[in-house]
Amino acid sequence: MQENKIERTVAYCGTRGSFSEIAASKLFPSGELIPCPSFQDAYKLVVEGKADSALLPIENSYAGEVAATVDLLYKGTLFVNDLYEMKIEQNLVGIKGTTLADVKTVISHPQALAQCAEYIAAQRFAEIVSENTAFAAKTVAEKGSKEIAAIASRACAELYGLDVIAADIAERGDNTTRFALFSRRESAVRAGEHLILLFAVGDRSGALAEALSIIARYGYNMKSLHSRPLKDKPWQYYFYVEAEGNGSEYLLIDELKKCCEDAKIAGRFLPDMQIL
Repeated sequence: MQENKIERTVAYCGTRGSFSEIAASKLFPSGELIPCPSFQDAYKLVVEGKADSALLPIENSYAGEVAATVDLLYKGTLFVNDLYEMKIEQNLVGIKGTTLADVKTVISHPQALAQCAEYIAAQRFAEIVSENTAFAAKTVAEKGSKEIAAIASRACAELYGLDVIAADIAERGDNTTRFALFSRRESAVRAGEHLILLFAVGDRSGALAEALSIIARYGYNMKSLHSRPLKDKPWQYYFYVEAEGNGSEYLLIDELKKCCEDAKIAGRFLPDMQIL
C-alpha cells in the first residue's frame, strides 16, 4: 500500500512488535509513530493536537468489535477517515527452549485470547489478560519462565528473543483485523465511500425500527449493525451502523435526530482497503 500523505504523526496502542505498530508502520513508513499504553491515551493525543491521527483496531473477523474503540468513537469528537484490513497471525511464543508441554498459562490482549479461544481450551491453559500483545510478549521475556507463554506476532518474538512454540493458532486461517484511522477533521468526500453512523434511541416501542426505516428511506444500504450498552443508562444501548450510499447524509442525520437521543456521522471509509 502506498504511504498516506496526509497524516504524518500517528499514535497507536502498544509498543514495537504489536499488530497496531505493524499496521501503522506499513501505512506510514516515513511517518512519526507514537506508542501509547492504551487506546484512550492514543485517542487523547489526537484530541489535544499532539498527533495528527490515531490508528486503533475496531473489529476482528472472528472475535467481533473492539469495544473500547467503538465506545471512543461514540463518546468522542474524532472522525474516522478510513478503515484498513490486515491479516493477523497469532502465535504462541515463549522463552528459548520452551515446548508446548511446558506451558501452563497464556497471556495476551482480550481480542487475541478470543481469537484463539478454541486452541487455549484444547490445551487447557489458564489465561491472563494484558493491555496489548506486545506487552504480553515483554512480560513473558521478563518473567523467564517456561510455564507462561504469550499470544503475539512473530515480530514480538524476535524483538524479545522468544521462540514461536506454535504458529497461526487463531481459530480461522483468514483471521483479519480492521484498523480505524481517527483524525480531528473529516477528509474530502470520495466516491464509493461507506458511512459510519452512530445513534441512540429512546426506550419506547418501535424506536429502533423507526430509525432503521429512516436510513432505508434515504437510500442507504446497511452493511452492518452493532449495539453497545450506554454506560450511564443500564440496559439501554447505542447503535453502530455501516451503510452504503451517498448524497443526502446530513438530511438523514437531521431526520434521525427527531427520533433518536443522539445521532451523528462518525466516519467515512472506502471498503476493502488492505494493509499488505
